[in-house]
Amino acid sequence: MRVMVFVKATEDSEAGLTIDAETTAMFEAMGRFNEELIKAGIMMDGDGLRPSSDGKRVAFDGASRTVIDGPFAETRELVAGYWIWQVKDMAEAVEWVKRCPNPMKGPSEIEIRPFYEMADFEAALSPTAEAIHSRNAEAMAKS
Repeated sequence: MRVMVFVKATEDSEAGLTIDAETTAMFEAMGRFNEELIKAGIMMDGDGLRPSSDGKRVAFDGASRTVIDGPFAETRELVAGYWIWQVKDMAEAVEWVKRCPNPMKGPSEIEIRPFYEMADFEAALSPTAEAIHSRNAEAMAKS
């Protein structure tokens, strides 16, 4: 089972990167945790995200597209970083998150969400759509 693990943003993370002893210690602890994930064959990808003030959103309404500049409201709904993990089940993902050092200076949250797999869409895929998705998966695997 693949899951995306979201490190939720905080007011501190939205303020931008502050370099101090606490941040350095946090990066060292997170680096050690990531090493454990990699050695266990769990971590497929992961990184931190810049504050939403550096981001954009594109709102869709039919054929209309509207670009919205950051920062975005509701900090607790934003993501500051992520991992993509391969785990046997949600319980294993939860156990790994419980071992994670606090990714923020103060209180924080981590959210775990399973990916849809192509098999989940089997009934909705036409032969054409299935062929397109297979070609895309092969092309991504080559890059």
